Order: sequence, then C-alpha cells, then structure tokens
Amino acid sequence: MTDTWLIVGLGNPGPDYRNNRHNVGQMVLDELASRVGGSFKLHKARAQVLEGRLGIGGPRVVLAKPATYMNVSGGPVAGLANFYGITPDHVVAVHDEIDIPFNTVKLKIGGGEGGHNGLRDISKALSTKDYLRVRVGVGRPPGRMDTADFVLRDFATAEKKELPFLLDEAADAVELLLNHGLVAAQQKFHPARA
Repeated sequence: MTDTWLIVGLGNPGPDYRNNRHNVGQMVLDELASRVGGSFKLHKARAQVLEGRLGIGGPRVVLAKPATYMNVSGGPVAGLANFYGITPDHVVAVHDEIDIPFNTVKLKIGGGEGGHNGLRDISKALSTKDYLRVRVGVGRPPGRMDTADFVLRDFATAEKKELPFLLDEAADAVELLLNHGLVAAQQKFHPARA
C-alpha cells in the first residue's frame, strides 16, 4: 500500500482543547475530511480515522487525529503506520508552529522538532525524523507569556476571522504535497526572499 498516505493532525482530545492553537493540526484534518467525505471512526490504534481519496482520482489517504494527548502522539502514529503498511516517507504530520507567523503555512521533511513534544514523540516512535511536516503558523506568545500557556489558548478574536482561510490554505498545502511533491508545495507556500 505504498501509494497510501497517513495524514496526522496533531492536537489534544476533548472539547476543552478543541479550539486551542495547539489543535490547529486537527482543525486542518477536519477541513481535509470535508474534502474526502465521510466521518472519523475510532481505530484500535487510539486515533480517529477516516479513509478515502483526496480529490477525484487523487491519492489514497488515511486521515488521523490521535485520541491521546499531544505529547504522546507517537504511539497512535506508529500504530497506524504499521497497521496500514505506510512508511515514514508517506507520513505527514500537520501541526502548530510558533516559530512562523500566524496565517503562514510552511512544509519540510525531517529536521529538528523545535521543542514540539508531539513531533518529538512521533520521531521516537517512528525511529526517524524523516517524515513530512505541514507547519501551520500560530505566532509567538506575546511578552513573557509561557509558550505552553499560549498554545493551550484559543485563537484571538482577530485571528478567528482569518482562521478559516488559514485552515483552507493548510489543507491545500497537504493536497499539493501529495499530488506534486515537497518542492512544488514549498515553491507555492514559501514566500520568495527578496
């Protein structure tokens, strides 16, 4: 099943966390699910899963939202990769990123986790950092606010107005990545440097 992609939206379970910045990855998965059609179902690997095709004749995908807390996302990701026979180069983690501005989407493969414990746990569980990441910018905490406090808060009122566009753009980035590869997606979503 090497043509199948595992797309994982990172976040925390439960209604208290649903609209937090830290859950933006799961929000993107909800947008992708609306494009695939169908609804998430609980999988034995401790994740909500939706199988389908992304677009008519598009790639086969397994959309997954781990049912565990962010910091222990690795077990569900590795369990699903093993269950579906998906190699790390076909795993895409969609996650919040404080090191890029709000309303920005960037993509990469491998590299460091930037202090993101969800990514760190996935790297450990997959025994590699060489999986794809769609990084959804949530901006940096204001002043001296603790990073954990910042990402566990809902988006600000002004951000909420822009959020649907950001989620749509991040979902577009996932589609472009799967259909045309990392370089093409980076060329579209990374601003040219002057």
